[in-house]
Amino acid sequence: MTAAKGVRIRTEGQTSEMPADAVVIASGGFEANTEWRTRYLCPGCYLAKVRGTRFNTGDGIAMALDADAVAYGNWSGCHSVRWDRNAPDFGDLSDGDGFQKHSYPLGIMVNARGERFVDEGADFRNFTYAKYGRVILEQPQQFAWQVFDQQVTHLLRDEYRIRQVTKITADTVPELAARLEGVDPAGFLRTVAQFNAAVQTDVAFNPNVKDGRGTPGIALPKTNWANPLVAPPFEAYQVTCGVTFTFGGLRVAPDNAQVIDTEGEPIHGLYAAGELVGGLFYFNYPGGTGLTSGAVFGRMAGTAAGTAAVGTSSLSSR
Repeated sequence: MTAAKGVRIRTEGQTSEMPADAVVIASGGFEANTEWRTRYLCPGCYLAKVRGTRFNTGDGIAMALDADAVAYGNWSGCHSVRWDRNAPDFGDLSDGDGFQKHSYPLGIMVNARGERFVDEGADFRNFTYAKYGRVILEQPQQFAWQVFDQQVTHLLRDEYRIRQVTKITADTVPELAARLEGVDPAGFLRTVAQFNAAVQTDVAFNPNVKDGRGTPGIALPKTNWANPLVAPPFEAYQVTCGVTFTFGGLRVAPDNAQVIDTEGEPIHGLYAAGELVGGLFYFNYPGGTGLTSGAVFGRMAGTAAGTAAVGTSSLSSR
């Protein structure tokens, strides 16, 4: 039977072993591993930015799999957001989360063809923000522009005001079209004209509720919070995909977070918590639940590991 006996530590070229009666793996997902992102997420995912540390490369997951742990969950899925296109490749403490751009429900997003590609107003931000980032990787050149006018710019989140932001402004829509780097101007002007004409201006705009102010009749309607782009100056922000964490990981027992092996049996002395716990999220993610799962499984794994260690020590002292 597979069992965890401790951990092997390598520091400055020196390797040592630390025996333990129980081990908790909490080393994150594999979002910083370019090879694994390409292999498991999508062919273009190697181009994504990483919102956090460069050290979440899946090492803990690999070690557990080598110890016969079973892979589990949505290995082709991840939490991914709209991230400033010129942000660093990995998380930067100077601006923290300021590179995210989450006010997209208030405007429109267009790709290199100048076309919208998602329903920006499908739901509140917290229910769409973690899946729309990856959709950007499916667009030509893996970028998008978020476009707003002065009817809503005062509502934009603080992250739109950081110093390191990829932003352009223009006094007219044609001028904006000419300044959107990488975007077909004719396609953009056509998109804006169709969008503006379809907005239900007889429905009141209310950013605090799903207001039903949409754009029926166009190929990709916006469901809520639609405003015609008519109030200059116009603002646009260039974004790409920023991966937060990956959904695939290890299977754990639901009552004590003990890691399960390929035979469906718990691995003695091995527990897991955090982003490497698989099976929690599939294709999407409601805001805040990652922190919740970390707290729940962290407490569960820590308690079970402590109990196992104390039990083992009691037996050995008899």
